[in-house]
Amino acid sequence: MPTSSQAALLLIDMQQESRYGIEGVEEAVANAQMVIAACRTAGVPVAYTRHVNRRDGIGVSVGEVFDGEGLPVYYRAGTDAITILGPIKPQPEDVVIDKHRWSGFHDTSLDMALRSLGVRELFIGGFTTDCCVLTSVYDAYARDYRVSLVVDMCAATNLGSHQAAILIMANWVYGIEILTAAELTKKVSGEPYRSWRATAPDQKQFTAESLTASYESLF
Repeated sequence: MPTSSQAALLLIDMQQESRYGIEGVEEAVANAQMVIAACRTAGVPVAYTRHVNRRDGIGVSVGEVFDGEGLPVYYRAGTDAITILGPIKPQPEDVVIDKHRWSGFHDTSLDMALRSLGVRELFIGGFTTDCCVLTSVYDAYARDYRVSLVVDMCAATNLGSHQAAILIMANWVYGIEILTAAELTKKVSGEPYRSWRATAPDQKQFTAESLTASYESLF
């Protein structure tokens, strides 16, 4: 029988495939380890998504890349690529959701699982910031979850994409909270912590020239 919880940790696509082409994977995984430990101690449920492409190509996204044998190149079912990274592997009590599109909520049972646990707030991180994390955050917001985005538990293929995605979410996910892994561990432990929270739309406007300065103003 599931217990009721107002918050859950949601880790997006932190899989073996993600070791290739993403900057800052090791740091994000180390931060995720710290956050997972704090959440387990505090009794906060932990949920994972795994991106999976069927070997036969059924149901894969339009434009997905295939190899010379007609098999999906990325996140192919039946390979180690879809496995959650070892240091943060799920435990038997965790929720693990397989998905076939960018968002963890699209045509999956994620929302149902979270609601059955009584979850109304999500602590979110994972890969990549500008793709599966961003779309999952927007879909969580569309389902009326409160979102706390853990910036250093996310990573993208380059720093500019990471920073831009964080700022876009800061601007348009009303009420979003943005914080670091160290501050989230304090939050779940009931200690004083620091974060940035949106109080109005489009607060962190940025240009190509001001991207980094706008990003750093969050902290």
